[in-house]
Amino acid sequence: MSDGAGAAAPDAGAAGAVDADVVIAGAGPAGVAAAVALVRRRPALASGGRVVCFDRAIFPREKPCGGGLTGHARRALEELGLVVRVPFVSCRSGRIVYGAESRRVALDRPVDVVRREDFDADLVAQARALGVRIVQGEGVAAHHVDRAARVVTVETTRGARVRARILVGADGAGSRIRKELTDGDVGAPTRPLQLFKHELVVSGPPAGAGGAAWPAEMTYDFSPMDEGLRGYVWLFPVSGGRLNVGAMHTPTRKLGGGEITRILTRTLARHGVSLPGARGWPAWPYAPSARVAAPHVLCVGDAAGIDALTGEGIAVGLEHGPLAAAAIDRALDHGDYAFTGYAESIRRGVVGRELALDGRLARMLYARGRGHRFWLSLVMFDRRVADLYAARVCGSMVLADNKRRLGVALARHALAAPSRLRRMAAAMAGAPPPPPP
Repeated sequence: MSDGAGAAAPDAGAAGAVDADVVIAGAGPAGVAAAVALVRRRPALASGGRVVCFDRAIFPREKPCGGGLTGHARRALEELGLVVRVPFVSCRSGRIVYGAESRRVALDRPVDVVRREDFDADLVAQARALGVRIVQGEGVAAHHVDRAARVVTVETTRGARVRARILVGADGAGSRIRKELTDGDVGAPTRPLQLFKHELVVSGPPAGAGGAAWPAEMTYDFSPMDEGLRGYVWLFPVSGGRLNVGAMHTPTRKLGGGEITRILTRTLARHGVSLPGARGWPAWPYAPSARVAAPHVLCVGDAAGIDALTGEGIAVGLEHGPLAAAAIDRALDHGDYAFTGYAESIRRGVVGRELALDGRLARMLYARGRGHRFWLSLVMFDRRVADLYAARVCGSMVLADNKRRLGVALARHALAAPSRLRRMAAAMAGAPPPPPP
């Protein structure tokens, strides 16, 4: 095996013999986080290719993501000993838009927006420097678990066969490993989220920006929910005078890719942005009861499920990695590769608790019908709720541990909702969204 694309690994042949202790399918943030956390726990694995990542792509590669490094992502990177070495735009506020209404929410800690192409490629470089073997242009095509021999045999897309103790599925939203785990699993989601993204070179400032560059602010526009989108449109500034734009759609309402692109185009036009096109990808939301592990196999990152409310995946993957590494460490110590407690470790961890809460919020906000105005008006007009979620994004609060405060806000909302809903209706009947100040 070598670090080059297409490198074939030797097949050990004899039962029980292995070429690597851990094979990781995918070298995105989740795969890198799992590998780095593992070699930090067990430094001996950093030599001899005992941990190897295979990825179909050659980095840098495109990824459907806004690129925001939240407080959770930053903390996870620090704990892994990884640093952000690529350019980023530091956003100290977010803007929520619905029709003519616009609300700015200050962030105690900035969200740093990176280009995923650059960020992911640099994480690969940092992992390699720590001794992780990464093979690009060669993915995991199939695997077979031999429980008697206590090995998993991996076949790559270039025909190599590698025998390992453990296979980590970090192969993204289209994960073949996840598909095999969840086949027939009643706890798994049946339809994915849809993410559409495009990166633009901004030719000038937005209307009303006073001649300044595009504001260092993240914009979330929920106006297209009135057109059938069950999600939002984002506009995030990135380095080099570029703007990352996209849409997230939850399949509580069926929309084709063409219609989502048209909604995205119309919404961006109201912000003074012209969209030449956008590429779409599926992404699976996290479900606490879904299967994420089996003997000798476990999943992390997009393969285990992203945030159903926001579509965030970077922090999720970075937080999954150390949990997977801890489970792998125990398995290698005790020779028990069942991973029966792995799903529970995710559910009990901060990442699982926050994902579970966001899943419940997503089911309310993105439900069928027009009930979204009720929930959106809570965020638009209750400053305390907006500040609570901002604290969750910054990483200064675990919102899942403060659900009582959300309950109090909902009780207030029950009284204030009629007037707030009238304002929401007027917002959609009024002028286009106000430009950023």
